[in-house]
Formats: sequence, C-alpha cells, structure tokens
Amino acid sequence: MDISLAAMDDPPTSPLKAFATFLIRHHSDQLNSLAHSPDPKLHYPIFVEFAELMDDDPPLARLLFSRPTEYLRIFDDAAVWAHKIILGDSKNGIKKDFIHVRINVTGSPLELAETFPSIGSVRVKHRGVLLTLKGTVIRSGAIKMYEGERWYICRKCKHKFPVYPELETRNSIQLPSFCPSQGAKPCEGKNFACLEGSVVRHDYQEIKIQESTQVLGVGSIPRAILVILKDDLVDLVKAGDDVIVTGVLSAKWSPDLKDVRCDLDPMLIANHVRRTNELKAEVDIPDDIIMKFRQFWSDFKDTPLKGRNAILRGICPQVFGLFTVKLAVALTLIGGVQHVDISGTKVRGESHLLLVGDPGTGKSQFLKFAAKLSNRAVITTGLGSTSAGLTVAAVKDGGEWMLEAGALVLADGGLCCIDEVDSMREHDRATIHEAMEQQTISVAKAGLVTTLSTRTIVFGATNPKGHYDPEQRIIFTLFMWLNLITLRFDIVLVLLDTKNPEWDAVVSSHILTECEQEKGKCDNDLSSNWPLTMLRRYIQFVKGYFRPVLTEEAEQIISNYYQLQRRSAMDNAARTTVRMLESLIRLAQAHARLMFRNEVTRLDAITAILCVESSMTTSALVDSVGNALHSNFTENPDEEYAKQEILILEKLKSMEE
Repeated sequence: MDISLAAMDDPPTSPLKAFATFLIRHHSDQLNSLAHSPDPKLHYPIFVEFAELMDDDPPLARLLFSRPTEYLRIFDDAAVWAHKIILGDSKNGIKKDFIHVRINVTGSPLELAETFPSIGSVRVKHRGVLLTLKGTVIRSGAIKMYEGERWYICRKCKHKFPVYPELETRNSIQLPSFCPSQGAKPCEGKNFACLEGSVVRHDYQEIKIQESTQVLGVGSIPRAILVILKDDLVDLVKAGDDVIVTGVLSAKWSPDLKDVRCDLDPMLIANHVRRTNELKAEVDIPDDIIMKFRQFWSDFKDTPLKGRNAILRGICPQVFGLFTVKLAVALTLIGGVQHVDISGTKVRGESHLLLVGDPGTGKSQFLKFAAKLSNRAVITTGLGSTSAGLTVAAVKDGGEWMLEAGALVLADGGLCCIDEVDSMREHDRATIHEAMEQQTISVAKAGLVTTLSTRTIVFGATNPKGHYDPEQRIIFTLFMWLNLITLRFDIVLVLLDTKNPEWDAVVSSHILTECEQEKGKCDNDLSSNWPLTMLRRYIQFVKGYFRPVLTEEAEQIISNYYQLQRRSAMDNAARTTVRMLESLIRLAQAHARLMFRNEVTRLDAITAILCVESSMTTSALVDSVGNALHSNFTENPDEEYAKQEILILEKLKSMEE
C-alpha cells in the first residue's frame, strides 16, 4: 500500500483537494480518533452527511450523486490524505491506509421518490447514481475475501496505475488496452507487470433485502434485491433487521457462460448501511398529541374506566361489542415490561393472544386490525405456512447455503398474526414453541448453526374442532392437537355462536346503521372517537414511555389468585403453572400502561385476573364467566368494576384464611 500513499504525496486533483479540505474543516475529530486504533491495515469509516456536503460545496455534492463510482474512490483517497495531514509528524498516532467515506443521505435533498424508491420500483434509470433503498434483510451470506485492487506498471514508460476488479463479473480483472498514462505524449504501451505486494484484499458479504409488506397493496408480491457489503460494512446486519442502504445500483452476470442468454441481476453496491431496528417500533408523536393524551386522562380522572373504554371502542369498530376481546387485544399489543431474573434469564414482556371461535365471530377482523395498529406486522395462515416459512429456511444460492428469514423473524419487534392455527402440521407448530417463550429461534440447518431473535407478539386465531362442550376443560376439548402451544398464550378467548335472539337483534341493527354512522363521522374529540392513527400513536407512546412497577397490594392480589388457581384447578393443572403467574404480571403491567400510569395498582391486578378468568372455562373466582362473544360495553364501567372488585377481594380473602 506504500504505492497508494506515494501517489497521495503528489499534488491532489481538484475534487480530491476540495473534499480533503471539507473533511479537515468539518470532520477533524473523526480523523483524529482513527489514530488511536492500533491496526493500520484495518478498514475504517468516516461518516459524512450528504446534506452537510451539499451546503458546503454544492458542485462537489452533485458530482458525487451523478458519478458515485468514480467520486467515492476519490473521497476515500481524500480521507486518507486528510488523515495524513492532520497527524503530520506526530508520533502519538498510527497512520491508517484504508479509510472509507460513508455517505448518509437521510434527511438530505436526496430523500425523494427518484433517489429513494421502493425496491420494487428500481429501474434501469437508477443505474449509476447514488441510490438509497429501505427494506428488511431476509438473507445473509457468508463473509468472504475478494481482491479489491491491484497495481500494475507499464514496462515501456514505468507508469504505475491501479486496476479494480469488476464486482459485476464476479470480480474478474480486465487490464486496459493501452497504458493509461496522462503525459504530453501518449505512451500506448500494452505490456504491463503486476507490482509485487500491491494486491489489496477486502472483506465481502452478500445480503438480500426485501421491501416491507406494510407498504404494499393487496395482491402485490414483495420484491428483493441483492446488496454487496464490503470492508467495515460486513457483518453489520443479520436476517430480520430493518435497514436503509445507500449505494450504487449495478448488475451482476456470469461472463464465462457461452451460448447462454445473459440475464443481468440487479444489485446494490453499498456505501452506507444503517440499521433501523431501534426505530421500527417508533411512531412520530408530536408534542401536541402527547398533550391531548394527558388532557384526555385529566378529563377522566374521576371515571378512569370510562376513559379506558372510550379507547377500547376504537379497536375494530366495525365489530359490535366484544368488550373482552378488545381489552385483550389492547393488552396484548401494549404488553408488559421485559426483565431479567436472578439467574440472568430474560423473561419476556410481550403477551400472546389466541382467539378460538365459531365461523363469523370476527376473529380474522381482529387479526387484520391488530396488524394495522402495529408498526411492524406479518400476517400468515396456518395452512400456508411451513415451519421454515414461520421460522427460518436454509436455501442454496450459487453453491453456498444461506439462511432466509421466515415470518416470526421478519416480525421481530412487532406482531405476527397466524390465522387458522389448527391447519398447521404438528411438527410445524412445534417449531414456534421456542419463538413464543424464549423469543429466539435456534437453527441447525445445512451446517449453519445460529440463534435468531424473535421478540414477537403472536396473535393466533382458530376454529373449534367439532362441537364445543362448555362443561369440558378447554385443553382437551379444543386443543388435543394443540396441547403444548396453548400453554404459551397469555389469553385464550372462546367465542361461541350460541344463537341468542336478543344479541342477534342488537348486532344486526348495528351493522345496518354502520354506513349511516360513517357518513356523519368527523374528527371528534378523543372522548367520543379514537381514530386508527391516534390509537397507533397512543399504543406506541405508552409502550415506550411507561415501565410500570407492581405495588405491594397488586403483588399480594396476584399471588393470592395464583395460589387459589393452583389449589382449585386440579383438572386443568396444565395451564396453572408459573407461566400463568408471569402472564398475570404482564397483563397487569399492560393495563397500567393503558391507563397512562407507571404504577400497577389494585385495579390493574384485578383486571388482569378477570382477563385470565375469561380465558378459562373452569374459573376459580367468577361463578359465570360468560361468552366473550356477547361481552358488551357497560354504561357505567366504574360502578360495575367496584362491584366486581368487592366480590373478588372477598373471595381471595376467604380463601387466604
């Protein structure tokens, strides 16, 4: 690499000098920090905002955009040169030979539809310009080594020049037809020799990113594109990560296949990669919206449950009633607080919900609406999902095995909706046990052994098998085929179509008048109407802002109820394990968040108990749980709750004595 540094001693070209000056003026701290790294042969990044460059030197920024392949190399040379100038003759630092300028275009004038298209919109017109794509990593290849550049010398005029292999043709090297010297008289020499020790090698990795299904319309197939990562970008991301990649669009083909049609596969040679996993659960929540939330709870401080029910009415409003289900959906999406126990084991904060019901009871409606409330959601069906489609698949590409992420991995940090869970094969259902409880997927396929993250809420729906007998316990009546997976759901609600004439009359009236109500709807205050966008913002805000802690009173109530269930549910002992205790804590924390609080009170603990009671056919406290399908919103929920609270506390106290 001494040859490259020697070339840097020559008077730099105008763009190189201009960018080196820019780096010295604006990024001297980054250049100085590189001096403290001990290894001069490693590759180091310098991060530059495109907007900053555009403000400082618009012509240079435009050249970078229109001719990125050429100017990114010039910028890298300028970074090495600027680093050398800043260090000077100082002996306190080690000069670095490999520095790469990483251009971040987020928030710049390039964040437009033309230069920031969806993956499915990439066309030939985007070739050769600085392009930015957003997607989810679905495949991550092995890390390899490739030859990045090699220096040659002309035997005739002794001119030294670098030759860069072409990634498009599988890193093949093409020597120039004649000497590229820029002297007064062209050399035109054709005989070149490779300089010993001049080969520069780079780390190399191929990943594949796919556009998010959240932004696609119905019937659209998500498109994917190959992305090439080099040097310090290698191994930054893994399958399931959301990324924003800036680079140069090119094409890949095989040059050695004769008499075969040459198909060009598009690929993006990455210059900058940013993981957005930490941002994927965030929603833009302006301060005025937060003030609305605070004002809402201030208005309902005397009747908090009435305020809570106003929020719950906004969940799946096209389905009449079903208070219990809407409360369960809200608590599931909000979730509890993840914590680490004394042994160092992580206890999940995400809750899981299963709806079991007759056809026409609105299960799929709730699944689809829950997906709209989540910033990151994957919807699938049990019949259309294999174990590899849910977890991870091993695929062979170009003679190499790679892992391709399935639905649970792609939904990491969000929601995975599985309709018709009963249609899944037994060994396919078994694969998601670990994903639901430990929130990881351990993979050992085709010699690839790894663990992937699945911090995912699972929302399932299924139909009962045959005739449901309410006298029989739920595990053996409905779930002989699902006896293990049900234990991992925090709430299991049964929706039975019992043909109640009074209920049928109310529901039919609601459906027939729904269109008229839609015509007259306006943006009312939150006390009467919570639109979808406001609900999304509220759920994301309370998840990020509140970390509720249990009060002593709440702990005592939950503990007493758990012990009561252990004593009374002898015929349904499968569900009354420590998992139930953890579920009660998660649901109580979720309800505290829903109520805009950082403290789990008696109200939250008792609401969690009522949710668990609703999800069992053998109740320990409530004499008649009732059908969740016929649960409706009451006119005075605070008064109704006060009666339930007295009843439950008395029973818990009597059992304790």
